[in-house]
Amino acid sequence: MLTVHAADAVIGAPDGADSVAVDGGAVVAIGGYAELTAARPRARVRRWSGLITPGLLNAAAPALLEAAYHPDPREADEHGTEPLTGDALTALGMDDARWGASARRGLQRMLRHGTTAVRGPFTRPAVRTAVARSGLRVHAPGPAPEEASLDPLASVPEPPDAFATALAVGGPADLAVFDVPDLAALRAEGAGSCTATVLGGRLVFRRS
Repeated sequence: MLTVHAADAVIGAPDGADSVAVDGGAVVAIGGYAELTAARPRARVRRWSGLITPGLLNAAAPALLEAAYHPDPREADEHGTEPLTGDALTALGMDDARWGASARRGLQRMLRHGTTAVRGPFTRPAVRTAVARSGLRVHAPGPAPEEASLDPLASVPEPPDAFATALAVGGPADLAVFDVPDLAALRAEGAGSCTATVLGGRLVFRRS
């Protein structure tokens, strides 16, 4: 569905741009709100506070999904809410079904941090299936950060270094929205300030 996402500013776009129009899975226009909506009077409009950026790339995904367990919320009393690694992970005696369920929860957490792409490879079949079904883009293997984090901004000098792709007309409609006024604030607040994630034109996360 033709949709205009409007915010205070669009990062990676010409100065003055505050909106992105998407149709299906592609970006069809970037510019000012008045201009984009006047040319598309029947478009659905989603208004956001803060910044629209390209979606983020989590380069630590293999470690987060194949070497950590993301507890089910119903397990919070026993296992807490943070990913389990090391001896705590070993003690769980993981099987394929549990790896798949953990990966699905981990991927949902990534979406809540503005992630639209992950860096592979993934060796566990259950994890590969979960990643494929999530719709997240999978990038070729490359350097991994020293510390795995759900926040892709934690391991890069500046936020644009974590952008999965350039924001361009004709490119994929993979966007993240952060409730911050500028890139300096985004660097300080991190990807936990994400309020919405758009993947292939679909709103896959929205902070309630």
